[in-house]
Amino acid sequence: MQPPSPTPVSPRRRFLRDTLALGTLPALLDTRAAAPETATPAFERRVKLGVVACGGRGFWIARLFARHGGYTLHAVADYFPAVANACGEALGVPASRRFSGLDGYRRVLESGVEAVALEAPPGFFPEHARAAVEAGVHVYMAKPVAVDVPGCLAIEAAARTATERKQVFFVDYQMPTDEPHIEIVRRIHGGMIGPIAVVNSQYYASTFPDPPHTNNVADRLQHLTWCNDNALGGGYHVNACIHAIDAALWVIGRRPVAATGFSRAARPDPHGDSHDVFSLLFEFPDGLILDHRGKHLPNQTGFDVYCQVQGRDGHAQFAYGGKAWIRSNEDAYQGESVNLYEAGAVRNIATFYDHIVTGRRDNPTVRRSVDGALTTILGREAGRRRTRLTMAQLLQENTRLELDLRGL
Repeated sequence: MQPPSPTPVSPRRRFLRDTLALGTLPALLDTRAAAPETATPAFERRVKLGVVACGGRGFWIARLFARHGGYTLHAVADYFPAVANACGEALGVPASRRFSGLDGYRRVLESGVEAVALEAPPGFFPEHARAAVEAGVHVYMAKPVAVDVPGCLAIEAAARTATERKQVFFVDYQMPTDEPHIEIVRRIHGGMIGPIAVVNSQYYASTFPDPPHTNNVADRLQHLTWCNDNALGGGYHVNACIHAIDAALWVIGRRPVAATGFSRAARPDPHGDSHDVFSLLFEFPDGLILDHRGKHLPNQTGFDVYCQVQGRDGHAQFAYGGKAWIRSNEDAYQGESVNLYEAGAVRNIATFYDHIVTGRRDNPTVRRSVDGALTTILGREAGRRRTRLTMAQLLQENTRLELDLRGL
C-alpha cells in the first residue's frame, strides 16, 4: 500500500499498512514482540484490564496498556480462537481467560476485570459498551463510537449511566492529546485569528482490502475489511474521515445543523457498500461552513489528513502528524506532532488510568465523540443521497444499520 510518490508515510498509516501486509496476528506478534519496551514507573495500584477484539490494532493497544505499568492484562476476547490465544499467550493471559466467539466480550466482563478496552468493528460498540457499563466496568474504546444514529444514542445513554454510577467512559482520539494542537486551539479560542470564516478538512489515504462476500461476515471481521461496510465499520467517511472532522468540531465547538454533498465508490471492484470519495459541506447555526474532502483509493497520494481554519485576521492548520501552525497579523506559532498515532494512544491510556485511580468521572471525551460520529453519519448519508440533509431529519429518521450475523 506504499504509494510510489515520495510523500512520507505517517506512523499511523505505516502501522495499518504493516498490519495488512502481515495478514495474520501470529506474524504480527512475531514482528512486534521483540521491539524494545520503554521502562515504566512503579504503580501502587494495578487495574485489571480486559481487551475485546485483539487482532492487529487490538493487540497493539493491549501491548501499550501492558507497557504503561498500571494495568494487569486479565482477560482477552476475539471472535477467532486463534487470535485470542495468540494475543493471550504473548501477553501472559492464562488460557482460562482467553475467550472467543460472538459472546466472548460478555465472558471478559464476567471474568473479574475492572476495565475493558473495546477494539471491535464499531458496529458492535453500542452493545459492548452498554454491557460493560451494566457490568460496572470502566470503558476505554476506539472511534468511531457507532455507525448509525441509534448506536450514537445508545453510546450517549451508556456514557451518561457510567457518569451517574461513577464509572470512567473514555474514547481514544489522538489529536486532542497533542500539545501543539492544544496550543493552537487555545489561541484560536482566544481570538488570535479573529472570527472564524470557514473551516476546510481533508482525509486522503488508501483503501483497505475489500474481497467478495462469503457465506457469512466472518471474513469481513479481519484485516480492517470492515471499513468497507457501513453496518460493520461505518464506511470510510465515518471510520476514517472522522479524524479530520473531529479536529474541526474541536475548533468549532458544536455539531452542524445540515450537510450537503456528493459521494461515490471509485475503488476497483468494490464489494462493501461504503463510498470512498466524498465532497461535503457542513452548515452550522451561525452560518459557518465546514468544507470536507475525502479520498480513499489504492496507490494514490500518501496519508494526508488536516484541518485548516480561516479567520478574519489569520489562519491555522492541524495535521495528523507533521507540522501544525497558526498565523495572524500580530503573531505566529508552529509545532510538530511526533509519532502521533502511538504517542496519542499512550497519553490516552495514561489518562484513562489516572481517571480510574483518582476518581474523575466527568468523562469529557464523550460529547465530542458522539457529535463527531453523528456529523460523519450525516455527511455519509447526505453524500450517498446526493442531497441536503439536516441533522434534525437524520435524528428523526433514526435509521438502524442491521448487522447480518447469520452463520457466525
